[in-house]
Amino acid sequence: MEYMYIGRVANTHGVKGVIKVLPTTDDPKRFELLKKVTIEDARGKEADYTVVKVKYLHQFVLLELKEVIDMNMAESLKQGIIKIPKEEALPLETDEYYVQDLIGLKVYDHLDAYLGTLKDVLFTGSNEVYVVTLESGKELLLPAIKDCILNVDMADQRMKVYVMEGLM
Repeated sequence: MEYMYIGRVANTHGVKGVIKVLPTTDDPKRFELLKKVTIEDARGKEADYTVVKVKYLHQFVLLELKEVIDMNMAESLKQGIIKIPKEEALPLETDEYYVQDLIGLKVYDHLDAYLGTLKDVLFTGSNEVYVVTLESGKELLLPAIKDCILNVDMADQRMKVYVMEGLM
């Protein structure tokens, strides 16, 4: 089965086993539509959980899961990846992409010079930030805004960007 990543377990919340999730989706309210989630823990072990309650705290989603009954169980899920079957993913708008589809794209500047590979997407609250591993091994952080991201070509697995002054 193919999965979509929709969040990462950031921490526990309280003593009753609630987990604090940093959503990796544009619409955190989508958690309210879920009856079940799969969590892949930091060791790579997967398990399914039943969603009991969804609340919000700042940029976090608080999830109460039927199978997580105390803080110790919640603690074991820290840094885990929350995922759902791809067929349950919300439809995308024009110029929107699933994070996992962006990872691995080859990144080129506006003059078509190869920069590196998109390694990660950071969620900062205001806009996403693309982490590009340059050929030198260093990382370039690019804000995911129209001024920087000129074109995404999923068919050719490439992204064309404009590196604003001071970013390199």
